[in-house]
Amino acid sequence: MINKIVKYFLDNRFITILLLITIIVWGISVTPFNWGSILPKDPVPVDAIPDLSDNQQIVATEWMGRSPKDIQEQITYPLTTSLLGVPGVKTIRSTSMFGMSFIYIIFEEDIEFYWSRSRILEKLNSLPPGTLPQGAQPSLGPDATALGQIFWYTLEGRNPETGKPSGGWDPDELRTVQDFYVRYSLMSAEGVSEVASVGGFVKEYQVDVNPNSLRAYNLTIMDVMNAIQKSNLDIGAETVEINKAEYLVRGLGYIKKVSDLEEAVVTVRDGIPVKIKDLAFVTLGPATRRGGLDKEGVEAVGGVVVARHGSNPLQVINNVKERIKEMDAGLPQKTLADGSVSKVTVVPFYDRTALIHETIGTLETSLTHETLIAIIVVIVLVLNLRASVVISSILPIGVLATFIIMKYAGIQANIVALSGIAIAIGIMVDVGVVFVENTLRHMDMEENKGIRKGKPFVNLIYKSIKEVSGAVLTGQLTTIVSFIPVFMLEAQEGKLFVPLAFTKTFALISAYMLGIMIIPTLMYYIFSIRITSKQVRKIANIILIAASITLIIMTGYYLFFALALLGLNNLFTHKWKNRKIPTYFNLGIVLFAVTYLLAMEWLPMGTQAGTPRNFLFVILIIAVTLGALWLMVIYYEQILRWCLANRWKFMTIPILTILFGIVIWQGFDRTFGLVAKGFETVGWKSFRQAGFWQTASNRFPGVGQEFMPTLNEGSFLLMPTTMPHTGIEQNMDYIGILDKRISNIPEVEVTVGKWGRVNSALDPAPTQMFENTIIYRPEYILDQNGNRKRFKVNRQGEFILTDKTTYNPEDGFRLISEDSLVHDRRGKYFRQWRPEIKNEDDIWQEIVNVSHLPGLTSAPKLMPIAARTVMLSTGMRAPMGVKVSGPDLESIEQGGRAIETALKDVPSVLPSTVFYDRAVGAPYIEISLNRQEMARYGITVADLQEIISAAVGGMPLTTTVEDRERFPVRLRYPRELRENPDELARLIVPTATGVQIPLGDVTEITYTRGAQMIQSENTYLIGYVIFDKVEGKAEVDVVHDAQKVLDEKMRNGELQLPKGVSFTFAGNYEQQARAAQRLAIIIPISLLVILLILYFQFKTITASLIHFSGIFVALAGGFILLWLYGEPWFMNFDIGGMNIRDMFNMQPINLSIAVWVGFIALFGIATDDGVLMGTYIHDSFLERDPQTLDDVRETVIYAGKKRVRPAVMTTATTLIALLPVLTSTGKGSEIMVPMSIPTFGGMVIQMMTMFIVPILQCWWREGAIRKKEKQQAKITDYETI
Repeated sequence: MINKIVKYFLDNRFITILLLITIIVWGISVTPFNWGSILPKDPVPVDAIPDLSDNQQIVATEWMGRSPKDIQEQITYPLTTSLLGVPGVKTIRSTSMFGMSFIYIIFEEDIEFYWSRSRILEKLNSLPPGTLPQGAQPSLGPDATALGQIFWYTLEGRNPETGKPSGGWDPDELRTVQDFYVRYSLMSAEGVSEVASVGGFVKEYQVDVNPNSLRAYNLTIMDVMNAIQKSNLDIGAETVEINKAEYLVRGLGYIKKVSDLEEAVVTVRDGIPVKIKDLAFVTLGPATRRGGLDKEGVEAVGGVVVARHGSNPLQVINNVKERIKEMDAGLPQKTLADGSVSKVTVVPFYDRTALIHETIGTLETSLTHETLIAIIVVIVLVLNLRASVVISSILPIGVLATFIIMKYAGIQANIVALSGIAIAIGIMVDVGVVFVENTLRHMDMEENKGIRKGKPFVNLIYKSIKEVSGAVLTGQLTTIVSFIPVFMLEAQEGKLFVPLAFTKTFALISAYMLGIMIIPTLMYYIFSIRITSKQVRKIANIILIAASITLIIMTGYYLFFALALLGLNNLFTHKWKNRKIPTYFNLGIVLFAVTYLLAMEWLPMGTQAGTPRNFLFVILIIAVTLGALWLMVIYYEQILRWCLANRWKFMTIPILTILFGIVIWQGFDRTFGLVAKGFETVGWKSFRQAGFWQTASNRFPGVGQEFMPTLNEGSFLLMPTTMPHTGIEQNMDYIGILDKRISNIPEVEVTVGKWGRVNSALDPAPTQMFENTIIYRPEYILDQNGNRKRFKVNRQGEFILTDKTTYNPEDGFRLISEDSLVHDRRGKYFRQWRPEIKNEDDIWQEIVNVSHLPGLTSAPKLMPIAARTVMLSTGMRAPMGVKVSGPDLESIEQGGRAIETALKDVPSVLPSTVFYDRAVGAPYIEISLNRQEMARYGITVADLQEIISAAVGGMPLTTTVEDRERFPVRLRYPRELRENPDELARLIVPTATGVQIPLGDVTEITYTRGAQMIQSENTYLIGYVIFDKVEGKAEVDVVHDAQKVLDEKMRNGELQLPKGVSFTFAGNYEQQARAAQRLAIIIPISLLVILLILYFQFKTITASLIHFSGIFVALAGGFILLWLYGEPWFMNFDIGGMNIRDMFNMQPINLSIAVWVGFIALFGIATDDGVLMGTYIHDSFLERDPQTLDDVRETVIYAGKKRVRPAVMTTATTLIALLPVLTSTGKGSEIMVPMSIPTFGGMVIQMMTMFIVPILQCWWREGAIRKKEKQQAKITDYETI
């Protein structure tokens, strides 16, 4: 089938070219990269990371003025029990707080998102009467996920001409503009699910009743309430016809201003109306609020845009920005006292566009580097410029084909998904390398000399590809099958890495299909085209030189001078006697240009080293790597002969390597635990305490484990909390001080703090919880696509500023705005961080240093996307914590505090981050009703509670209608009459007899402690103890250490939990444990499938196991490099002033799901070289049919020599292509680097399979001949007898 495809496209080359053009045009139109083509764009949906949030829906119920206990008992609990029966529900988690209930219904992953919403709505609409209190109406949250908050902004007064802040707007004015103008406009943008407001003041009409006036007129507060409700009403009175014209009749009675409300009549006394202004003081004031916003120490008003589930986040943000541009002209403005104009302006402070562009830019840069490296490797190893063009073409075309498949398979482009293409580059090149190298080998055969055109050349190409297509297909299949475990992942790890498995599979399929459909035709045209006319060749080279000079003048890039050198070299080709010399010159020119371009783009030694040093380093590292591999090609025969002659000596190397890899992975104690147990069994009980055993166990403790490395989002989310008793005024002071302090850090660009919650079901934060969104400057100034920008410097390396002055970073750091620098494509990158700030962790430490405030808890290191994902999936505000459950809040509080104390003794836990989120501790004023006294006065519970509610909390009675704006009208007592229990006791209560008595006569008012927030899971009460790990420790190891300490303290009585209280560890640990358990099952299954594929290729189990052995060697190599990354002595030297460990970001790497994905990718690659070599060995044995041991050995050596060069080429391409990935520091590198380390280490060690496979093949074949000789000897002996 495959050979027929090759034959068809070779014979129908016109169709092949059309297919090639279609792939290129189509791929460019759907690419997620901003290439600025003239083609219409319909790109793949783009985001920074996959949506990791649970499949959940949120039911929010507002019942303002009610305590968390009331909310829990009357709202949350009955709703939770009703919703537990919804089909597909896995868990229901809930939060009850002041005035709000939030219920999170988590569904199984296979439940469709909108189907689950319809089932919940169906259940809510069918609730039995009386399930919820009157006035409590549950609503379904936005159709969005934890990653939905894509765009935060503030509203500010700015000068419309200069764009600079001008102020002049009160918080209530800005909040009105936000609620009734900006919010509705942005909600109309396509893909927006919700726009939630935060900050400022919601304006309301406040009627502060004077109890003395009520007593004087013998009126009750109920009378005033009725009067207010009747004073705000518009009506329609049908129509009247006057002079044959129809008029619509309206009665206008809506409240428009304070005086309208003041003139409302409550009653009439002696013919004189008693108005509201006679009984109360009416004002416009701020409504009660449970959240606010602060920008750099100043109170702010803003909002958050939430993207709809399944939408393209980047497209939604662009739609929002378009709406902002459209409504900008209609936003209000005013003239200030100084004559300047201040206009309300939407100012973004968190825009995920930058993160998306930087993340995608990191991948784009890595793909560019890998492509350039592939070209360099192919040129050096093949020494054929035409062949390098054919081989390298498979990369850009294959990537474009992958984007096409992604678009129509619904795979989103993000850092993880596109990493699948990045780690597949080496294998994609492998297809072209094997096909083209084998074709070149056939072209160099004596019988094929001169065959370069027509049918004979087609047949030659077909025969060459047919010869190796089966081996290449087997190698590709093993790589694809090796990713079965990734396809089988579930929950968060599945959402994270399944797209990667798809993209890598798409890339491999695309590369192979291009290899059998496009590459043969390209080889035919590129190898067959020859310009025979000297005149035409001369004109073409002159045009090339002219084009080079033109491009240099137009673009300023001197790299185009390489085209002129090629033209000049070609013009003087006839001067050389040896015709190969001009070819080598051309190869050298192209190699120099590509290497220089790579050095300019990659800059492995950093921007400060300059282009020359980076260029020399790139040459050095590529030359050393290729030189070492090429030496193996040159001396391969001698080494292989020695290995065949000393098999057991050589085989000890891979055996010891595998054993060392296991020791690194599992740890010395666990690997050799059986040996220790044996010694303990025979009587040496203290064997494990022996010095050598302890030393080895401490030296090799095993690789640490964690769920996932955190993605660098370019921003931090500082989430401290205050004590449960702190009020709003104190919280506002805290948030203002924090923002001011953090804003003074030079690397911080903007800081916006939020206390309490946004008006959204996605934000269940109490008023004592803060969220400081800290946007820090990128290390270098970037363009809109996330790529570094260059700026003009003089010969001394000083930056030239627009005011003609210069700035030299070595003379001292200072912030320079981009407007003050001169853009120059040949200039230097501008670093925006101080010299002592090396990475994001240093910035976080600066934030921690300035955020210590009395009464404020510490906060774990979080970033906005990760934090919201963790909060909505676990209920905690940290990635690590302990979930405490118990029968009541007091028991949970006691148990939580005890666990908090115990966790501070865990060595791997950072003590300052351990904190039990207080469930109990909020101060309450409780008004207990005396029913006997109430009965005596004829007062009902409902009447008394309504009076308390209206007088103290205020009761919203009606809503005004003022054009687009709507404002509530609230009735209450003045603040001075409700500030303390004594004042509350003097509130007036009307009785059935008309007598008015103080509230204290029928109630008892006391102070007490109560719940600040009540959390539950499946109706069971829970609390959380959060903590963070010491730097360098792995999450799973920290949890294991904590579990041991808590168990030990419980055994010896130091930790005593109340009866009925239990605890479990929650957060990322749960995710990692689940993923590890699943991988332990499906990885062995995928390895068996790989073995089965090898069996189909070689038809014998022995041959299959021989080639399968490469996986174990590669696995050991991956673990060895992981270990070396954590060893401070490894690569700890400088080249040109740059430390190699810093260049490659070497630090301890934990065994995360990302690392396991790297290993899984390695499993497929590890068999490629063995399959390629083993297939040719197998074919050579069929061709030569050796009958003696010497013939077997020679056949193995002959086959190995023929296949070592393509094997080395594929290995070299894979290894060197990963170097830019290993040195990358951009957004997304936190995931790419851990995935690449096992592949790189495994491929280095895996080169042993080029000797292991021939040795094992020789052993096997020799064994068969010996067996045959023995049988022949027996037959001879029998005939002799």
